Amino acid sequence: MSDDTETPTTLSRRASSKSSTRKHPTAALAPPDAASSAEAIALQRRALEASATYGRGAPIRTRSVKDRKLRSNLRALEAKYRNASLKAKDAEILNEHDSGFIQPEGELERTYKVRQEDVREAVGVETAKKGFELRLEGLGPYVSDYTRNGRELLLAGRKGHVATMDWRDGKLGCELHLGETVRDAKWLHNNQYFAVAQKKSVYIYGRDGVELHNLQKHVEVRHMEFLPYFYLLATVGNAGYLKYTDTSTGATVAETPTHLGQPTSMTQNPYNSIINIGHQNGTVTLWSPNTTEPLVKILAHRGPVRAMGIDREGRYMVSAGADSRMAVWDLRMYKAVHNYFLRRPGSSVAISDRGSAAVGWGTQVSVWRGLFDKAAADQEKAQAPYMAWGGEGRAIERVRWCPLEDVLGVSHDQGFSSLLVPGAGEPNYDALEVNPYETVKQRQEAEVRTLLHKLQPEMISLDPNFIGNIDLASHETRMRERNLDRKPEDIVEKLKNRGRGKNSALRKHLRKRGQRNVVDETRMRLEAAKKAQNSRDMTSLKRQREEYGPALARFARKAP
Repeated sequence: MSDDTETPTTLSRRASSKSSTRKHPTAALAPPDAASSAEAIALQRRALEASATYGRGAPIRTRSVKDRKLRSNLRALEAKYRNASLKAKDAEILNEHDSGFIQPEGELERTYKVRQEDVREAVGVETAKKGFELRLEGLGPYVSDYTRNGRELLLAGRKGHVATMDWRDGKLGCELHLGETVRDAKWLHNNQYFAVAQKKSVYIYGRDGVELHNLQKHVEVRHMEFLPYFYLLATVGNAGYLKYTDTSTGATVAETPTHLGQPTSMTQNPYNSIINIGHQNGTVTLWSPNTTEPLVKILAHRGPVRAMGIDREGRYMVSAGADSRMAVWDLRMYKAVHNYFLRRPGSSVAISDRGSAAVGWGTQVSVWRGLFDKAAADQEKAQAPYMAWGGEGRAIERVRWCPLEDVLGVSHDQGFSSLLVPGAGEPNYDALEVNPYETVKQRQEAEVRTLLHKLQPEMISLDPNFIGNIDLASHETRMRERNLDRKPEDIVEKLKNRGRGKNSALRKHLRKRGQRNVVDETRMRLEAAKKAQNSRDMTSLKRQREEYGPALARFARKAP
C-alpha cells in the first residue's frame, strides 16, 4: 500500500511508535507492538494465576456457542469473573501475615516478661479496653466460651452461676443462679442459644435465660462440643458414652460407648469435625458418629490426658497430661514431634487461628508461638514461651481464644480475665462465614442459610475431601473388597451334601459335557468324593444284608 492510501489506523500506529522511540531509544529496535504484547502477556499470566487461586475453574469456550446473544452474555460474565479474580489477587498485598507480634530489640530481652499493664499502655485506647478482669469469688471455678464471631461471652461457675455478656460493650445478656453443679457450658450455632451441662442432664437456654429444652438422655455430662456445620451437640459423661444430638430437630444421631471409663478431656478437630477424647489410661481416641469403634487410638501420655487443642487446619494437636508433659502431635502421621515439660500438669489447651498455643497449668498461663512452624520446617524446639501470665494464686480452669481478636480469655477459680496477646488473632475474616459486625437481619439470614446448607453426619470422616469425588472402582472390585473377610465357598463340600444315589448333585456335575475332558484339582476332588461316597454306600449295603439275614437280604437297599 502506498503512502497516499494510508489508513488512519496506520498513521496512529506510526505516531505512537515515533513517540515511544523518542522517549525510549532502545524501543526503536523492537517491533511497534512489542510493549503492548508484553503487557498483554503479563496480564494474561496474572489472570491465570488469579484464576488458579480464586477462580471457579476453567473458563467457558464461547467460540463454540452459535447464538450471538448468548455468546456476548457469556463473554461479559467471563470478563466479570476474570476482573474479580484479578482484584482478589491484587488485594493479597493488604493481608498481613507475620506482623503484630512483640519483637525484642536485643538478644537479652524476653517477650514473656512483658506484663499486661505494659501491653495496655502501648496499644490504643479501644484495644486496651479489651483487657479486663471480672472478680467472681465464691462461685468458681469458672468455664468460658466465645461465640463463633467473638461478640458474646458465656461464663459458667461450678456452683451454678451462669451469665452471658457482650464483652466489648460490657452489656450483660442474662444471669442465672441454677443452684446445682455446672460442669460445662457451650454456645450453639449463634448467640441466641447455649447449652449447660448440669448435675443430671443437659439444658438448652435462650438468650434471655429461659429454659427451652431438657436433654434427659445426656446424663452426668462432663464435656461438650458443638459442630456448627452439622448442628450436632456432642457430649460425653461419667459413664463414657459419646452422644450426638441434632439441635435443629432434637433427634439423637448416635450413642457410642468408649469402653475406656470416665473421660478426662474432649475437643473437636475444626478441620474435619472429628471428636478427640482423652482417657485415664493416657490414650486419645478419635471418634465419628458413623462408627462404633474409634477411628484412631494414640498413646499420648503416661497418665490421664487432661487437655487437648487442635489447630484450625487439622494438622497439629497439642496435648497436656498428668505427667506434666506437653506434647506436639502431627495428626497426619499420628506422631509426637516435640515434648515440653511443665512445672505442673496442664489443665487447659487452646490454639488460636494463627497458631499461637495457650496452655494453662497450675496458676499460670503460657503462650507459645511457632510450635507448628518449627516442627514442620527445621525440627527445632521453641526455647521459651512467647508470653506468660499468672502466678497470683488463681487456679486456671480453662483458656479460650476469642475469634478474630488478639484476646485470650482465662477463666479461673476467682472469675475471668481477658488478656491481650498481640499477633494471635486472625485479622482477615470472611463476613459470609462469621461476621463480628452483623445486624439482626444478617444474623437471621445466616441462620436460615446454615440450616439449608447443613451437612449430614455421614459426611464426618478423617478425610473430608472425599465428598464430591467420583468412585472409579468397578462393581466387581467393590464386591471383592467387601468379601475379603468372607470364607470362599467350596464347591466340593456343597455338592457332597446335596442328595444321594444315582441322580445326586455330585454325579450330575461329573456328567456335564463341559466337565468330562477337563482334569483339574476340583475334578480330582470330586472323583475322590464320588469314590468315597460309593465306598460308604457299599459298606452300608453289606451291613444291612448281614443284619437282615439270608432270608431278607434281598430287601436291603443303598441309602438314598
